[in-house]
Amino acid sequence: MEDGGRLGNMKALLGIVAGAGASYGLYKLISGGTLKRNKKSVTSESSVSVKSGQQSEVKLQPGSLLARVSGLDVVCPRPVDVTSGDIIHQSPNNLEPQHLKMLLSCLQNSNNPSDRCRILLTLGNAAAFTVNQNLIREFEGIHIIAGFLSDSAAEVRVHTLNALNNLSMNIANQEQVKVYVPQVLELIEMSPVNSELQLSALRLLTNLSVTDTHQHLLKESITLLMSLLVVSNEALQVQTLKVLVNLSSNPDMMDDIVQAQAPASVVLLFDQRTAPAVLLRLLTFAGNLKAWRPSAQVADELRRKQDCLFRVMLDESSQLHSRLIQLLSHPDSEIQAHVARILT
Repeated sequence: MEDGGRLGNMKALLGIVAGAGASYGLYKLISGGTLKRNKKSVTSESSVSVKSGQQSEVKLQPGSLLARVSGLDVVCPRPVDVTSGDIIHQSPNNLEPQHLKMLLSCLQNSNNPSDRCRILLTLGNAAAFTVNQNLIREFEGIHIIAGFLSDSAAEVRVHTLNALNNLSMNIANQEQVKVYVPQVLELIEMSPVNSELQLSALRLLTNLSVTDTHQHLLKESITLLMSLLVVSNEALQVQTLKVLVNLSSNPDMMDDIVQAQAPASVVLLFDQRTAPAVLLRLLTFAGNLKAWRPSAQVADELRRKQDCLFRVMLDESSQLHSRLIQLLSHPDSEIQAHVARILT
């Protein structure tokens, strides 16, 4: 390629990357449709959109081209005379296939963590639109992006998870993203508690667990999620419970859930001092568990399992029942209604 062409493409890329600060839209599953569960008797949740304003700030080198164009709206080259470097303002849904290819290529070849963050953030913005979700998959972009789950920079790993989260709002993409579930679980386990890494990883697992298709991949994660629930802050508790609610909405997952080890202190969260956003989801999770009816033989076997979730929350010896009764006087009427449904 001639120097003029390279310069034009670089300007085009920098223009696109400059728009990484654009807000994420509301994501829809497959041609604008919303994710729906195939279970009618229980409730599940999907992850909310991650806005770029929630991302950690990307530091740019003073004087660099990226620094000079940062903060602009999303831009792309004019369809004619690309080498002239002329650009026009565009929305992320107007990015053309060659722009996505260019971004993925530059992501693979970038040696600068800040540049990788900007490119990943831009790809995540683009994934707000179904057409781009499909194009990124067709360009092998999901595997390219997922390769940065093991990046040495924690900031890059966060942006990688967020991009995969947005791409996973597409069922066809989930078939490729599911391969990385063990790696995502490892990131949750190895990252500092309440870190952005944990939160981003849980958002991705929330989307992957909305339908029953991939929930079996999380069978071994129940103990991890229950442990995280009792040590994390409100934001992480809410996201952890979204995953647990989704899993407990599937009767086929219940055997694995009730047998998993769980800290006894989880019942202490059923308290008027617990944040309402956490308590409501905790009650939904408890309601899903209470709807499960084991045989007498299965219940006896579970009672012999030390510290299993059944003994902590469902057995007659559990403190849960008495704590639920106390919540009947909660000032929030919605919480009262949830408790009443569980107790009846």
